Amino acid sequence: MSEKIPVRDVTIQQPDPNKSDRFNPRSRIYVRAVQGIYQRLRQRMGFVMLTLFLLLPWVPYGDRQGILLDVAEQKFYLFGVTLLPQDFTLLAYLFMIGAFGLFFVTTFLGRVWCGYWCPQTVWTFLFIWFEEKLEGTANQRKKLDQSPWNWNKGWRKTAKHLCWWLVSLLTALSFIAYFVPARSLFADFLTLQLGGGTLFWVLFFALCTYGNAGWMREIMCTHICPYARFQSVMFDKDTFIVGYDSARGEKRGPRGRKQDPKALGLGDCIDCQLCVQVCPTGIDIRNGLQYECINCGACIDACDGVMEKMGYPPRLIAYTTEHQLAGGKTKVARPKLLGYGAVLLVMLGLFVASLATRSLVQLDVVRDRNALYRETNEGLVENTYTLKVLNKDVDAHDFVLTVKGLPQGVQWQGEQQIKVAPGELATLPISLVVDPYDLQKPVTDIVFEVSLPGDDHNQVSQDSHFFGPR
Repeated sequence: MSEKIPVRDVTIQQPDPNKSDRFNPRSRIYVRAVQGIYQRLRQRMGFVMLTLFLLLPWVPYGDRQGILLDVAEQKFYLFGVTLLPQDFTLLAYLFMIGAFGLFFVTTFLGRVWCGYWCPQTVWTFLFIWFEEKLEGTANQRKKLDQSPWNWNKGWRKTAKHLCWWLVSLLTALSFIAYFVPARSLFADFLTLQLGGGTLFWVLFFALCTYGNAGWMREIMCTHICPYARFQSVMFDKDTFIVGYDSARGEKRGPRGRKQDPKALGLGDCIDCQLCVQVCPTGIDIRNGLQYECINCGACIDACDGVMEKMGYPPRLIAYTTEHQLAGGKTKVARPKLLGYGAVLLVMLGLFVASLATRSLVQLDVVRDRNALYRETNEGLVENTYTLKVLNKDVDAHDFVLTVKGLPQGVQWQGEQQIKVAPGELATLPISLVVDPYDLQKPVTDIVFEVSLPGDDHNQVSQDSHFFGPR
């Protein structure tokens, strides 16, 4: 009896390059324009973002810029608040509020940040707007790119890229204006007097804007942006996504307006491909949930327009959830969402409380390290200190310095009242002189205090020691 080795037929599946997780160069996406409720909302939100981004550096506050992150001086001016490196806790709270706010929105509404307010998306559609005005519709742009070079193609391409560069330069200058005073920045740029370092960063960010919004586009969203990769971790069955109702739409196929789809064995989807043509990332939403989807709603508006023309009910493609697509109910109050919301509220509370109780002054005390104490000619004991007073306010103040914990006969040698400019650190050397017979022990715990006259809220203390003979 002969034994045979069992043979299994294993068919090698070749991966689809358009579906691979790795980057694969593909043909350029020509996004087709579409009108609808969600696209009008996107346009208005994008306009608000652009307006805020461009105008905020020009909003004054007193004699300076309202919002300014002065890297050289290590100061962050936010209208009436000046944040310094010592306020790292407040900045950390701000970052955590932004992070958990994004987590909360993503878990609840999916990737709507990407579709409606992400700068990459807003600037990309601004660049596409220039394309449409200068080169025409999506089909016209595609034909223009495939046509040989001539005068018509040359001037249109030149005008488009010139507009792109002008927008990129304005974007870069506006961004740098958050770090360098806007008035002097634009004046120096227009008069060709911009410093080398500042000019480098302006050109760098202009090039980034031009490359990202003009050329990279959906590649930034699908392959470079880390949010596209980890946002799926925050999704669950009740997260709102752009979904296709396959139970209603299948079997898809073309038909006439007056034909009964049920008699033809068809669903509501007429397979017009409009949902693919208007997608900024070039995906087919009918294939199910995909990480490339940015929840912009363009396919919803396109499909609703087709459904209206065909006389079918709208929302074949809609903002929905996986539970809803499966025939279930969407649960809004769920542990993950409530957890993100609770942490967000806690961070907001901590930030507001820290900002409300934040003192306008900070005091640091440095003892003289060369000697514990010094005996004067009169037989008294002297300790030397360096007091550092930081004014965190936007106005100059006269601060008063005192010490507690020493006998009443203590002599303060040095200034006890000092005027500190806004955001400045004043250094004040002082000496304390005490009769050694008044000291009860070799090391006395003392407390330095700095305060604003008549303002108990802005009073800060710092512990130190006074050394005497043993």
